[in-house]
Amino acid sequence: MLGLVAFCVAVGFGVLVPVLPVFARSFGVGNAEVGAVISAFALMRLISSPLCGWLIKVFSERIIMATGIFIVAISSGLAGVSNSYLQLLTLRGVGGIGSAMFTVSAFTLLLTSVEAGLRGRAAGFFQAGFLMGGITGPAIGGVLSAISLTAPFFFYAGTLVVAGTVGLVLLHSRSAKPGDESAAAPVLFRAVVRDARYQAACFSNLAQGWTSFGVRSSLVPVLVVELLNRPASWTGIAFAIAAVAQTVAVGPAGRFTDTVGRRPAMILGGIVGAVSIMAVPFAPNIWLLTVVLSLYGVASAFLGTAPAAAVGDAAGSRSGTAVAVFSMCSDIGAIIGPLVAGLLADTLSYPAAFGVGAALMLVAAALSWRMPRSQAAPSKGNTGDSGDMHESASIE
Repeated sequence: MLGLVAFCVAVGFGVLVPVLPVFARSFGVGNAEVGAVISAFALMRLISSPLCGWLIKVFSERIIMATGIFIVAISSGLAGVSNSYLQLLTLRGVGGIGSAMFTVSAFTLLLTSVEAGLRGRAAGFFQAGFLMGGITGPAIGGVLSAISLTAPFFFYAGTLVVAGTVGLVLLHSRSAKPGDESAAAPVLFRAVVRDARYQAACFSNLAQGWTSFGVRSSLVPVLVVELLNRPASWTGIAFAIAAVAQTVAVGPAGRFTDTVGRRPAMILGGIVGAVSIMAVPFAPNIWLLTVVLSLYGVASAFLGTAPAAAVGDAAGSRSGTAVAVFSMCSDIGAIIGPLVAGLLADTLSYPAAFGVGAALMLVAAALSWRMPRSQAAPSKGNTGDSGDMHESASIE
């Protein structure tokens, strides 16, 4: 059911990806202001995330998840009829609150439903729900953008209503598995912070948020239109192909994470991600751009499973604070990334903007090198390199 909800959410967001930066530019603003539209969503996610755990305790995961999705649906529909840049910015911020509610509650359900030695594959399965939607969404968004820049906003709102209804009607709260020893003895957060696995996972998530949700989402659509002289619909096609590559890779990445280990998966993902994202502004045509975006999608498959599992290795399945901070690292990257990248693109160059993201990926790979060389055991009660889940593609 969580996979189905993820698919519905991702279809709508994928529809919005090709047009959101271009729609923001239609109000006569620069790249920095375009980045701020994306950052506003992530900023409100960051601010509201600490409150979501309390809301879940008062109500339930199912109620909070559905409510969050409906908030994003309403705000997205209203964003489509925005009359000014300020209205668009405000409504995207409201949507970020709903996104935080969805993310925290969905992962609370997921964390209590999987065994320790399978969490890498569970992360991949849940990620696949988003990716399947990501394959479909940008292509639809490209077609809708040819009709109107506002049509994707209304389509997004509709798919979110479906997702919220599915979550409200078909999902039920789950309790922790009785055989999960980590659930019975959660690790203190101050000890988790000192763990090399947790440090590497958090920095990897920050780099991924900066590069994927920030730089890629805010600058690639503008790059396609203004530098490659292609219509906005081509962005949707390129993103859809990249999503296919990531979807194909996510299954093997999850198994690699559970069997070979988190450390090599994170090192591999960081290095490949850095090389591919640095190549984006140098692509001379839409075809080579699609190739490097697809390569980045493969790297994202590893960075969407291994860091999440590493958090569980360090924290245990009931450490909500550790999971929330891990999530917030991605939001911080998504907040600062578009602003810095937009400023660098306006004042220096597109390579400079993408280069910062590539550098962060390499730092994440270096931190991952410091992790223990242990390997996950594929069984319940594992005390080795197995971990909890966290969502790699924050819902936007």
